[in-house]
Amino acid sequence: MQLFIEETYEDMSRRAADLIAAQLIVDPASTLGLATGSTPIGLYADLVEDFQADRISFEQVTTFNLDEYRGLSPEHDQSYRYFMQKNLFDHVDIDPEATSVPDGANPDAQAACESYELAISEAGGIDLQLLGLGHNGHIGFNEPCDEFPVRTHVVELTESTINANSRLFESIDQVPREAYTMGIGTIMKARAILVVASGVDKAQIVRDAFFGPVTPQVPASVLQLHPNVTVVVDAEAGSLL
Repeated sequence: MQLFIEETYEDMSRRAADLIAAQLIVDPASTLGLATGSTPIGLYADLVEDFQADRISFEQVTTFNLDEYRGLSPEHDQSYRYFMQKNLFDHVDIDPEATSVPDGANPDAQAACESYELAISEAGGIDLQLLGLGHNGHIGFNEPCDEFPVRTHVVELTESTINANSRLFESIDQVPREAYTMGIGTIMKARAILVVASGVDKAQIVRDAFFGPVTPQVPASVLQLHPNVTVVVDAEAGSLL
């Protein structure tokens, strides 16, 4: 595992964006796994800036997002499809047909999950998977539990995750209670993984996830077993290391 502790959120974002840009320069037809949430917003802005400066292109890139709320349409302003369009896809030269987000509007959980897993497999797997880090150690929507879920599945969100996401909705009652998410096994099949975390409120979970025991009670801790992981945090998130 490589660990970078950058001074500020902006420095963390730039470092992470540089690592993704390097992947696209080495392999312009890369398959990227992408994440949502507040932490990646800065690095997506940096990638858009790199594209506008002709340093990188997304023309041949394929993407798969980690997760999506169950029950939200792609047009809903809190859906993760909407987030990706707003923060990245609408501003670069990526083929819309090459961007995939779990179908939150599909009421058939089994069909939605199986089709997503199949699409990732048919694309040849993920070259570089971007991950954020939840306060309880979740990656994607893989919440603390008794075992590591393997494949893409539907998950019931914990109260801590619902509360953390409620700031984005008009009321906590509007926050979906379920989501579709890549499984831990799907994430671990990525050839390389990049984790970003920022803020003093993430300091304890950064320490627990990457320097504590490997346990499904801290889902991100499984990344210690992956052969190619890079973790980029700002000084606040790295303050307990």
